[in-house]
Amino acid sequence: MPIPALIVPLMDEKALRLLWDDDQISTYPFPYLRGWCPCAGCQGHDGERQFIKVENPQLATIKPVGNYALNLGWSDGHDTGIYSFEYLRTLSDQVAEFNATTTER
Repeated sequence: MPIPALIVPLMDEKALRLLWDDDQISTYPFPYLRGWCPCAGCQGHDGERQFIKVENPQLATIKPVGNYALNLGWSDGHDTGIYSFEYLRTLSDQVAEFNATTTER
């Protein structure tokens, strides 16, 4: 499983960019990351994930969790989401679809 070699918050672009150790670059808009927060408070306990729309989320903190994840804290005080590298990589594969649907609106 690839791991991030570089983590860059792009505050003006309201996005988080990861350079993976296999040279893939992933850019995640803040609304996308916040909307797919994996915590139980956002997703419940049934295992089925759903997008939670949050207006104008701003990334406040990024903290490593062991060697397997990032804990992202948001300006609305929400900071319980632990985004595993595997989950972030999966989200990376789906972000283009999200960008296309938000651009169409």
